[in-house]
Amino acid sequence: MHLIMKSQFDELRLNDDFEYNADDKGGKKVVKIFKDGELIAKKVVIKHSVQYFGITGIEALLTH
Repeated sequence: MHLIMKSQFDELRLNDDFEYNADDKGGKKVVKIFKDGELIAKKVVIKHSVQYFGITGIEALLTH
């Protein structure tokens, strides 16, 4: 996985073709996005740090 932009992550999260879930464990929040049961992107929040990750080739899944 590599870093992606927030706008790319939001586009995937708001798309009805993908599923997502959120998890909060003691100050670390993780939002994962799945396609056909496979992890394609995730957002990790620790304190004030936010990072967005996506699989290689994620651009092909984005609708323009």
